[in-house]
Amino acid sequence: MRTHVAKDQHIVEMLSNAASLRIRDSLAHLQQRAFTIRCANFPSDIHFHAPGLKRYETEEWSPERSNAFVPIRLTGTACALNCDHCRGTILNAMQPVPDDGLFALCARLAARGARGVLLSGASNREGQVPVTAFGDEIRRVKEALPLRVLVHTGLVDRAQAEALYRARVDAALLDIIGAEETIREIYHLKLGVGAFEESLTWLAEYGVPMMPHIVLGLDYGQFRGEGAALTMVARYPVRALVLVVLMPLLGTAMDRVQPPAPEEVAAFFVRAREQLPSTPLLLGCARPGGVWKETVDRAAVDSGLNGIAYPAEGIVAYARARGLRPRFHETCCGVEWTVGNEGPV
Repeated sequence: MRTHVAKDQHIVEMLSNAASLRIRDSLAHLQQRAFTIRCANFPSDIHFHAPGLKRYETEEWSPERSNAFVPIRLTGTACALNCDHCRGTILNAMQPVPDDGLFALCARLAARGARGVLLSGASNREGQVPVTAFGDEIRRVKEALPLRVLVHTGLVDRAQAEALYRARVDAALLDIIGAEETIREIYHLKLGVGAFEESLTWLAEYGVPMMPHIVLGLDYGQFRGEGAALTMVARYPVRALVLVVLMPLLGTAMDRVQPPAPEEVAAFFVRAREQLPSTPLLLGCARPGGVWKETVDRAAVDSGLNGIAYPAEGIVAYARARGLRPRFHETCCGVEWTVGNEGPV
């Protein structure tokens, strides 16, 4: 009896391994097709980014300045939404606006060699970051200082879109979610998918450069609505699409959650490249580390993405081996795709 059980188990394992090989072969074929699409629509440059959000160094690249691109929070650290995946922890590492104001802070940063700032902050109960209150100061920064200004906006209404346009920001960044359940259960918003589409609509109407983000596996490591979010983004003239992956953070409801499998992430990379053949696709800062990161970063190269933030060890060499020409930036990913980016960054 035991012999039969062992034999049956061996057969199951053989079938499972065979299925895994077929899946990998199929994915490799799809990735080659995606890479071909990339080559047909873009030059051979691949952009690697290391903004000053954390310490980073590999044998392939050691950024010279940790303050080249500085994250600033426009609010305190108490977020009204208290989303399950963040709980406001990301805000703690950002510089607060001092008593003498945003412009004064940006002027000091520029004097120390900063090239740009990322403005963010806690959301209110409507999912908005209060950027309109800083509109005049942001415009003054753009007019008087040699800084790129990217803004994490949260959801956007007409007033905010107009304020961002008048402030002349280089890009608006916002998460796009395609599942009602995720919006309610993870973001704790009493809104639907339409609120995210409306944000894109207002930004497009006012001509504000957009770089939407999609968080893969946002719903406790499971894919839910990411495809719908991708389809939504494809309807708008975005400067770039940034893909990030759920990163379980200590002190959050997801600190023990397993991120999505690298194969699932790679398959989404392929889908994004096919749906957005001429739109820059970027792998952003947020994603797990270790072997998982090495596998996913390699998949990003193979699937035809245009840029990677904080690339894993060996990825620069791998990109070169694939015939790509690395370019290095000490800025947030996507800055080179924004409007008005005079000179190198």
